Amino acid sequence: MKTTKLIPVLVASLLAVPVFAQSLAGAARVDVNQQVRIDNGLASGQLNSREAARLEHQQGKISRVEANAMADGKVNAAEQARIDKLQDKASRDIYREKHDGQTGNPGSASSQRMQADVQRNIHQEQRIGAGLKDGSLTTREAARLERGQARVEQREARAGRDGVVGKAEQAGIQRAEARQSVRIHHERHDRRHGG
Repeated sequence: MKTTKLIPVLVASLLAVPVFAQSLAGAARVDVNQQVRIDNGLASGQLNSREAARLEHQQGKISRVEANAMADGKVNAAEQARIDKLQDKASRDIYREKHDGQTGNPGSASSQRMQADVQRNIHQEQRIGAGLKDGSLTTREAARLERGQARVEQREARAGRDGVVGKAEQAGIQRAEARQSVRIHHERHDRRHGG
């Protein structure tokens, strides 16, 4: 009798694991979407380097909050609500910055450097999201990787704070991005798997 009562509980718990992984993968899709919007704003001239740097700073904060939420291996409803609220605010800020009348020069060396860095962020976030979705990343591994993304995004924000991303600044960012890329590869190809 007790065994038959446990079966629905076990089935429900097994079904919840992929849903949980899907919600984390969904958060990664939102991260990618925000980065694409920043990249498009730079490419179209709707964003200048300084505006993009402010938005990258904000994305870095969101990545840190996501990392902290995932650090214990699960994201509770309150943590998810906080992430959603931060992402909604970031979405509004991207829209506001793109439509505030300030323009950038997409052909400038600084804008080109910022665009390259943001495009790399897009790729890294896609890889993290894919790892969560296909189970090659555990939640804790994804948390560490999001923390690394936060560091890269903060570095980009510091570089563009004055409106100009120089060659030396970009070289430092690229080194940080390369280290992050190696970490993502390692975490996705180790023997640990997520739910």
